Amino acid sequence: MTMGPLRGGRKLLLAGFGGLLVLMLLAGGDAVLVLRQVRASDAQIRDSYLRRSSALSGVRSGIYQSAIVMRDFLLAKDQSVAQEQVQKWEDIRQQTDRALLASAAALDPVEAEPLRSLQSEVQNYWSLLEEVSRRTGDREQNRASFLSGELVRRRNAMLDLIDRIDQISTRELTAGDAQLNVTFDRLQLRIALMLGVTLSVGILLAAFTIWRTLQLESELEKRFEEGVRTQQELKELSARLVSAQEEERRAISRELHDEVGQSLSALLMEAGNAAAIVAPDSAEVRRHVESIKRLAEASVNVIRNMTLLLRPSMLDDFGLVPALEWQAREVSKRTGMRVQVAAEETSELSDEHKTCIYRVVQEALHNCARHAQARSVKVLVRQEPMKITLSVEDDGRGFDAVRTRGLGLVGMEERVNHLGGRFLVDSFPGRGTTVAAELPLAS
Repeated sequence: MTMGPLRGGRKLLLAGFGGLLVLMLLAGGDAVLVLRQVRASDAQIRDSYLRRSSALSGVRSGIYQSAIVMRDFLLAKDQSVAQEQVQKWEDIRQQTDRALLASAAALDPVEAEPLRSLQSEVQNYWSLLEEVSRRTGDREQNRASFLSGELVRRRNAMLDLIDRIDQISTRELTAGDAQLNVTFDRLQLRIALMLGVTLSVGILLAAFTIWRTLQLESELEKRFEEGVRTQQELKELSARLVSAQEEERRAISRELHDEVGQSLSALLMEAGNAAAIVAPDSAEVRRHVESIKRLAEASVNVIRNMTLLLRPSMLDDFGLVPALEWQAREVSKRTGMRVQVAAEETSELSDEHKTCIYRVVQEALHNCARHAQARSVKVLVRQEPMKITLSVEDDGRGFDAVRTRGLGLVGMEERVNHLGGRFLVDSFPGRGTTVAAELPLAS
């Protein structure tokens, strides 16, 4: 998969999710603004209604109080009490006029006509009360006719006007509530539309994301299968390389043993024959012949060691345990390490199993001598009905087995894994190293 489609899909996903977030933010911001407007409108309607109601209550209260004060004025026996009631009426008149002005400021234009009628009635009412207050001499004669006549009629007419204005205010409040309900309905519709758009975009994004995820999953499965096949091919290639290496070593070992070794052995024999026929007085010739003989013997030893290192013949001729014991003796002679082999007699093993165990032990002993600076090494081989186990344990300086992984360890692990076994390295700085392997045996 190229990087172009990946970048394009990533940009599309980012744009889609970014647009979805923008839509959600816009929907939330619009809802907040509308709610604020509704709240402000509701507060304004309620405040206007309360101010109108308060002003009209003040007017109504003034009308009632003025009627009560004027009744007390007519019923008063003492002139001073009558004057006191007149003064109270003046105060109530002023308060009522102020409440009437406040009502005029608070009422809407639709209430102007009833308000003008109310103002006219109130002024006539004040005029009537003012005329009555001047008649201080005939209060007793006009008392009954006044109380049951013009005063009551005008008061009731004003109260009716106040009730009409109050009803208009109530209707306006109801209309305001209806307008708020309409606004709420619009808000619900807008929120529903925005929610629908957001859900649609979210569903499209989810569908695209699922499709893209499935596509990527399919690509990843293909890549994983390719990786598994490649890994299997690498394992098979590694196994073939190891097998080819062993075959090449075996061929080279045979060539060295059969051709070069025999030729050097023949040369050694001829040098011995030549030394036997050299005249006693030919010291110089004898010295050269002896030098040739020593060189031939050294070459024979070198060829024999190379042959055994490449492919010990005793591994094929005598089996695994003798080959391991010979290898332990050779390593001890070369390095001075004490190598102990504890191996049971193994039954017939395949050539691959014998070669794997031998090479693992060979590489482990090489690492012990070269890197671990060990003084003693123990090699343990045990065969069970279904598997054969191997361990090489030294008392060297150890290493960090998690972070350090050389080519030798990798080669041993590949040999063991090729036969379906398990390979383990247990080591820690200053604690020695144990290399263990477990190989399954064919039933």
